[in-house]
Amino acid sequence: MKTKTGFHLRSVLGEHIIVAEGVENIDFSKIISMNETAAALWKNFEGKTFTQDDMVSFLLDEYEVDEATARNDIQAIVDQWTDAGIIE
Repeated sequence: MKTKTGFHLRSVLGEHIIVAEGVENIDFSKIISMNETAAALWKNFEGKTFTQDDMVSFLLDEYEVDEATARNDIQAIVDQWTDAGIIE
């Protein structure tokens, strides 16, 4: 996977959101808000090729979480990001 070109994480009034840059990416019906953990994942992997296992490893290294919970959470995030069209 890779984060889709033209989407960048921004902090707006304390909220983490993904902002589309470029005319071809403008669709205000899909503003993506992220919690601190999802934002940390995005920052770490933005512009890089990565796998779900890479994301799980990041969670295990950065947070006190067991592997099963990390895998479930990453699957949910990947599903959300795929549905939103911000990863490819």
